[in-house]
Amino acid sequence: MGDSRVFAEPRGNPARSGAGIISRICLENFMCHSSLHIELGDWVNFITGQNGSGKSAILTALCVAFGCRAKGTQRAATLKDFIKTGCSYAAVHVEIKNQGEDAFKHEIYGDLIILERKITESTSSIILKDCQGKKVAYRKGELNELVEHFNIDVENPCVIMSQDKSREFLHSGNDKDKFKFFFKATLLQQVNDLLQSITENLSAATEVVEQLEKSIMPRVKELNELQEKIKNMEHVEEIAQEVQHLKKKLAWSWVYDVDRQIQEQTGKLEVLKERIPICQAKIEQYAAKVEELNSLLTSKKSQIAFLTEKTSEVRKSKEELEQNLSSASKERLELEEVHSREMNLTKKMSKRVKLLEQQIHDIHEQHMRNTQAEECEIEERIKKLQDDVDVYHRTVARLQEEEHSLFEKLSAAKNATNDMSKEIEEHERRYRDLCSQMNELQQHRMNKVTAFGGGRVLNLLQAIERHHRKFKSPPIGPIGAHVILISGDIWALAVDCAVGRLLDAFIVTDHRDSLLLRACAREANYANLQIIIYDFSRPRLNIPNYMLPSTNHPTILSVIHSDNPTIINVLVDIGNVERQVLVQDYEMGKSVAFDQRIQNMKEVYTSDGYRMFYRGSVQTTLPPNKRARGGRLCGSIDDEIYNIQNEASKVKELVQEGRGRKRDSEEALRDLELKVQNTKRRRINEEKHLMSKQLALRDMKNSYASQKNDDPMNVEELYQEISQVQDDIQGKDMLLEKLCVKMTVAQEKASDLKKSIEDLCESAKGEIDAIEVAEHELLLAEDELRATEAKRIHYEGVMQNKVLPDIKTAEAEYEELQHNRQENFRKASIICPECEMEALGGCAGYTPEQLSARLNRLKQRLQHESQRYNESIDDLRAMYDKKERKILKKQITYATFREKLNACQKALDLRWSKFQRNANLLKRQLTWQFNGHLRKKGISGHIKVDYEQKVLSVEVKMPQDASGNSVRDTRGLSGGERSFSTLCFALALHEMTEAPFRAMDEFDVFMDAVSRKVSLDTLVDFAVAQGSQWIFITPHEISMVKPGERIRKQQMAAPRG
Repeated sequence: MGDSRVFAEPRGNPARSGAGIISRICLENFMCHSSLHIELGDWVNFITGQNGSGKSAILTALCVAFGCRAKGTQRAATLKDFIKTGCSYAAVHVEIKNQGEDAFKHEIYGDLIILERKITESTSSIILKDCQGKKVAYRKGELNELVEHFNIDVENPCVIMSQDKSREFLHSGNDKDKFKFFFKATLLQQVNDLLQSITENLSAATEVVEQLEKSIMPRVKELNELQEKIKNMEHVEEIAQEVQHLKKKLAWSWVYDVDRQIQEQTGKLEVLKERIPICQAKIEQYAAKVEELNSLLTSKKSQIAFLTEKTSEVRKSKEELEQNLSSASKERLELEEVHSREMNLTKKMSKRVKLLEQQIHDIHEQHMRNTQAEECEIEERIKKLQDDVDVYHRTVARLQEEEHSLFEKLSAAKNATNDMSKEIEEHERRYRDLCSQMNELQQHRMNKVTAFGGGRVLNLLQAIERHHRKFKSPPIGPIGAHVILISGDIWALAVDCAVGRLLDAFIVTDHRDSLLLRACAREANYANLQIIIYDFSRPRLNIPNYMLPSTNHPTILSVIHSDNPTIINVLVDIGNVERQVLVQDYEMGKSVAFDQRIQNMKEVYTSDGYRMFYRGSVQTTLPPNKRARGGRLCGSIDDEIYNIQNEASKVKELVQEGRGRKRDSEEALRDLELKVQNTKRRRINEEKHLMSKQLALRDMKNSYASQKNDDPMNVEELYQEISQVQDDIQGKDMLLEKLCVKMTVAQEKASDLKKSIEDLCESAKGEIDAIEVAEHELLLAEDELRATEAKRIHYEGVMQNKVLPDIKTAEAEYEELQHNRQENFRKASIICPECEMEALGGCAGYTPEQLSARLNRLKQRLQHESQRYNESIDDLRAMYDKKERKILKKQITYATFREKLNACQKALDLRWSKFQRNANLLKRQLTWQFNGHLRKKGISGHIKVDYEQKVLSVEVKMPQDASGNSVRDTRGLSGGERSFSTLCFALALHEMTEAPFRAMDEFDVFMDAVSRKVSLDTLVDFAVAQGSQWIFITPHEISMVKPGERIRKQQMAAPRG
């Protein structure tokens, strides 16, 4: 935008040039106007109209036409907002007079410049036309040049004071805003920006000079290097001399070094020779100890062999005694059986004799009595026999029942014993399973993968690694190795029972990979491997809450974690882990599974492995799988191993306790068998008695019947039979006496054999303990013998392989050193005599290697310096002088630049001081002119400007204020007084600026009638005297404005309803 120009004195009414004056404004579809044409006079123009008639749109159109941004108008955010509602474009047409000596490119545009700006929804364009309507320019740069030529700054309130800016000035008490207004209107802002730009340019020039000064630093460095090069060439001869001296020192240092080595080798030989007697003493010591231990071993072996032979004889004797005891017991039992059988036969014979005697007696009585009384007596005897038979019948039945009861008890005891055996076998199997599980956990502690398939899975993983290039994507598995429990090990058994088989499975991405994995499983001898085909690229499943079980109890999905989303997806899709609920105990599991009927729940698992589910109307509860291994997912393997060890100890105790109960049960079983045998024996005896009674009863009945029908028979046969039976009884009694003697002898023999066995075992116990002690001592002696033998062999090896070879090697090195010493002495004497070394300071403190390294470095340096400096030292000095002159010349030039910059800086400082002085003068001039305008209404005032704080304050003293106090804030005045004081402030600035036209919108708001009349008269007088074109816009009546040829009034049409 163009800046206003400052004049030290008020302008009069000079001759009008007519350049820059607005003659006509046309609006099309702009804001509220569809089409508006306004002709403006060259001097003072008043535009009045009701609110909403579009007065302010005229000034907004001027601002937009001269390139102001939409936000700068304070009426819209973007240019397209100015387009009238319902239209697609807006156009502003402004005609500017271009006459007189201040005309802009009169040869191109002529006496009139037409400015057109068209706005659409997406773009805006600017066109400059000449007086004939011919297009001249399209670029905004041409517009900027025109604005700059006529000093048209539409954003400056002194040029165009819009409605919003009028209200802002009337109501604002912000001193900083007033200062900005003053600073820009008086062109102080432009001068200040120019001086700031000069300051920045001086700083940039200073930096350039500094860069130039720095640019010669490498040449100064080269000059210094050249000087150093000259010094180095002067030092070359010194290096050559030092090389010669080092050669002499090196030659003799080799001789002195060999002398030192010879001395060290001599000491080393002495030390090595001192080791021979020490090693020999150790060898002899351990050899003697080996012989002593061999003797001890021989004696111990003899003692053990003797004790072993003796115990073998005792063992043989014990076996013979046990065999004899078994034979004697068997013989005693056979004798007891024969004795019992013969006793029974004897009793039977005795009964037979008594029966025969009774028959004879009965026959005799039969002959004596044939009366009725005798018959009654016989009948009574028959009745008595019948009663005896009945008693024996009842006894036999009672014994049979007792025998049957004992048989049942015996059968129950046998079943109980068998149950105990099965229980013991179950506990033993459980103990073996626990030991196996503990071994698996120990293996799992070393490698977690082995918990899910054992050693086979390791072989499978190795096979997969060998063939990994064949797979499209590497298989994932076993699944259990990628799963961990979140909330400790409390749910380990439940999770294993639920998805235990899936934990051993592997996952592949397609069918081809599954076939490759199956081949790897066959190679690893892993049969029945479960392979799951799943898409690896699928992201982790996001399960909504309405698909999860509506319970506070955790699910398997909530207690497991895996870094691989495919693992979780497989467990969800195949294992349904999101629908399997976990509970603490059995009762809670029944309540959750069967009573609550939870939606989306498939199964319930308790922490100890019970499985519960509901299918239709059937409630199912399954016990824990005995083969389930809860420790596979445990985080703390050591705790699990410790728990299994405790459980194994308890199971072992149960096995031992069961074996003890089994032994007690077997003893009770043997007692029952003995009772059964005794009862059976008694039953058989009673049955025999019953049989004899039945025979006697039958004989009695037969005899009674025969006696009734026949005469008394001859009893002589009966007496013969009795005599024969008595003879047999006597023979049996003699046999029984012999059997009793044999039984006593057999019993005594068995007792003697038992005592002999016990004595033999007691005597052999001490010998067995002695064998164990002797064997332990023999093992200790053998260990000590092996250790001693190893030490002896070690020291013999040290003697043969270390000491003696080291001595030989050291002697050979000593002889070689002597030879080297002679050779080095001869070579050093050729180079220089030994006496010359004293003049050179000797070579003490340096080794030949150090001297050789130093000599090589000096030679390399000498060679390098000789190759590096091909020029002569005089050429180098001439080159040094030439470069020094060039560098000095540049330094003088740059110093001159520095002086000029300093002069410019002083001139800038002088201009800053003049700027400050002019600013102070303008401040006083503003106060004078402000007071001049206020006095027209009898008001006085003062303006204070602070350039450092960038504030401008206005003080007004009203004539009716008797206190004489000034009002420092114009907001403390009435509306009219504040508007008039602000107007005076603006007019004071107008007198200090220049522009071809000026415009003010609603400048008389908040004024009373008197203030408005005074303000209008003041504005008109000022506008006519000032000479620019003025455009005043107000909604109020302006009839009080005096008419004149230089004043033009226009009325806007009323707004449409």
